[in-house]
Amino acid sequence: MQNRYSPPSEWLKEIIETKKLGKIFMVQVNCYWNRDSRYYKKGGWKGTQDQDGGTLFTQFSHFIDIMYWLFGDIENIQGKFNDFTHQDSTDFEDSGIVSFDFKDGGMGCLNYSTSVWNSNLESSMTIVGSKGSVKVGGQYMNEIEYCNIEDYTMPELAPSNPPNDYGPYKGSAANHHYIIQNVVDTLRGKNVATTNVLEGLKVVEIIEEIYKLRDSQK
Repeated sequence: MQNRYSPPSEWLKEIIETKKLGKIFMVQVNCYWNRDSRYYKKGGWKGTQDQDGGTLFTQFSHFIDIMYWLFGDIENIQGKFNDFTHQDSTDFEDSGIVSFDFKDGGMGCLNYSTSVWNSNLESSMTIVGSKGSVKVGGQYMNEIEYCNIEDYTMPELAPSNPPNDYGPYKGSAANHHYIIQNVVDTLRGKNVATTNVLEGLKVVEIIEEIYKLRDSQK
């Protein structure tokens, strides 16, 4: 859940908790990445149902965690799924369009794909509320692209860390060391855990509920 430590995510948490956006109407999360034969190699765990688990688990659970961290649990899930370019390399879908309601109010959607050609395109979150709208975008949800909030001036944020670079492909921002340091500090009694087990399990439950819908459509 390392994306919680990125400056844009911390900023979003602050404006949501202080209700600067007012009542939340809509939330859209877009995750459009590239994962091709450079990533899915024969004989490995990637792309297998039993060890990989699916695109939402291995690629995009970080962004589902941010959504849950900000807006809570979801219900009334609907969706469409497809496997555009990975029929020979994975056991599961590579793309989906999922809509739902937040239990605390408002509606949302998650659009995701690993079929983008050659390189990652976008990881973004757009929020529409009664007192304003914001969009955090860029390839790794690392840039504030839009902020228009009633009686509010956008602060200058610290720069985001660069993405994890695996050579032919890239992952989300390199914030894992914050998680590791938090674990060490918590074990030494100097801090408390920033992500507890129940929050981690809730993200798994959300993905499993989405995949139950996917599997029911096969």
